[in-house]
Amino acid sequence: MPATPGMTVNLPNPLTRKLAQLAPLSPADTVLLDSLQSPTRAVARHRELISAGRRYDGLLILIDGIAIRSRVLHDGRRQILNIAIPGDVIGFPACFFERALYSVTALTDTQVASVPFARLLGLFEEHPRVAATVFWSFACEAAIYAEHLIGLGRRSSVERVGHFLLELLIRLQAVGLADGTSFRLPLTQELIADVLGLSLQHINRTLRQLRTEGLVAIDGHSVEIRNVEGLAALAEFDRAYLSRFRIADLPTEG
Repeated sequence: MPATPGMTVNLPNPLTRKLAQLAPLSPADTVLLDSLQSPTRAVARHRELISAGRRYDGLLILIDGIAIRSRVLHDGRRQILNIAIPGDVIGFPACFFERALYSVTALTDTQVASVPFARLLGLFEEHPRVAATVFWSFACEAAIYAEHLIGLGRRSSVERVGHFLLELLIRLQAVGLADGTSFRLPLTQELIADVLGLSLQHINRTLRQLRTEGLVAIDGHSVEIRNVEGLAALAEFDRAYLSRFRIADLPTEG
């Protein structure tokens, strides 16, 4: 019997939970996806999961914790590309190039699973439906990069912060790590400023504005979006790039 959206909360692994919302998964599909996420190894906070300049022939699946994808220039300037959360597949581009083009660093203590790239490609022949759901996650990551670039180039500070918080909310909801419209955000304001290309003063002022307008509440690392529709309107946020693709139209295997 395929997994249904109501059953995804009981799925133990984050990638399985996320992909089960895209297409019905049979018990065999679930077992296969879970096997990709085990065994795991611990990577301590501030350690690199992927180092720019090194060659990689496999992928990582982030099982627990938060990481950042970033590129450091020769003079030490850093650009954060995006935030990796549980259920994200890390290192896909590095498998196609001579060396990794950016680094992935654990922001918190993390758990990751390693997947040889050849094994992932083998899914296309043996389990094309499951492979399609996994590769949807790569398409979604590319869309997140595009939205980040648009934000850096054209969005105001309020739009950037609102868009960032809504995007994180939806991504965390997909893997069962949000409580309604509340979630934990283990990022300092300095790091958020770095992600969004804003000064710390801009971040402080913008978050204060969003709180004053009753759109968000922030207590330490806890975030509650109190008015999702209002914040989406303010940030011109369209969640289409995080929504399910046409995977549900694929034939059921077996």
